[in-house]
Amino acid sequence: SDGSIRLHQMTSEYPLMQWNDSTNGQPVIALQWALTRPAVFFVLDASSNIYIWDLLENDLLPVAKQTVTSEKIVTMALLGEPGKKNGSLGIVLAKDSGEIDIQYVKKKWALP
Repeated sequence: SDGSIRLHQMTSEYPLMQWNDSTNGQPVIALQWALTRPAVFFVLDASSNIYIWDLLENDLLPVAKQTVTSEKIVTMALLGEPGKKNGSLGIVLAKDSGEIDIQYVKKKWALP
């Protein structure tokens, strides 16, 4: 609810990494790991901002941020095929109106 993100190992109650105020205080609505690139995850906050984290590039801050201004985004999901080397990765955005939008992610965040 405060925009903090924690990365845990399954065998420990303490986080390996913690990023406080990662969304400028906005609640995190959804977080999902990229299906094609294990070091990348996506975060959606309550203000319809999507943050892309690539832990191999920068483990302190997101590497990109995209604000969706057309309509409020209520949730997101990622789609892709982990076994394929083409690195095709899509992000599905569900809007407040019920409309679904699918966008493809740049190859640099999708390639294995």
